[in-house]
Amino acid sequence: MIDHRWQLWLIGWGAAAALLGALYVWQRRTRDATAVDAGWATSLVLIAVLAAVLGPGDLSHRALIAAIAGLENLRVALVVSRRIGKGEDTRYQELRRRWRERGREQRTFAIFYQAQALLAAILALPFVLATFNAHDGLEPVEWAGGALWLLAFVFGTLSDEQLRRFKADPANKGQTMRSGLWRLSRHPNYFFQSLAWIAYALVACAAPWGFIGLLSPLLIVPLILFVTGIPPAEEASLRSRGEDYRRYQRETSPFIPWFPRS
Repeated sequence: MIDHRWQLWLIGWGAAAALLGALYVWQRRTRDATAVDAGWATSLVLIAVLAAVLGPGDLSHRALIAAIAGLENLRVALVVSRRIGKGEDTRYQELRRRWRERGREQRTFAIFYQAQALLAAILALPFVLATFNAHDGLEPVEWAGGALWLLAFVFGTLSDEQLRRFKADPANKGQTMRSGLWRLSRHPNYFFQSLAWIAYALVACAAPWGFIGLLSPLLIVPLILFVTGIPPAEEASLRSRGEDYRRYQRETSPFIPWFPRS
């Protein structure tokens, strides 16, 4: 058992850095960075499991955080891993082009991969903090976090499956998904992922110093909304579907599921 939070956090960061470092080497060999998204989600699973195994708290808290963080991020890793082997993601193609023009392609990729590891470690603070809860059995705020996570997991899985089936139909090529949860939100997958991060923070809040875990949703939700999630996804959709997607933007809520506008 690890008796100090910062020591356990450093172990998690080191594990994430090692995994992302290995993926960087793979990228250098293949010139394809697509796997970094699956690797990032997998690093969160790894940190959650390590925290649960090495944390000193009551087993109930350690098992809960490992289960909800591990299952959700494993699900995300499996979803994004479907892109591997189908050519490099257009986002990374563009980054590669820019960095190559500046003469620092691989150096910047190395920094990028390790920045991903550090971000994973920071976001995983609730995983570490929750495992220092010595209270005998789960507390009400943890039950609330578990219920919120279950909602996010079920509907996040449903949204990804709806989109997968839509894309698998050749008749839908070049078209915009407008049914199921995608009728209510342009990005229901990101919305339910955000709820999952709030759920982790709620579970951590039951532990001493667990309120620090609130930093995770406060960090990742703005990233999803304004940096790494919705903006590049919208840009790619506008490039590939043009006016059809612009009409979808006018009709459909960007994030929180809501009734479509006429």
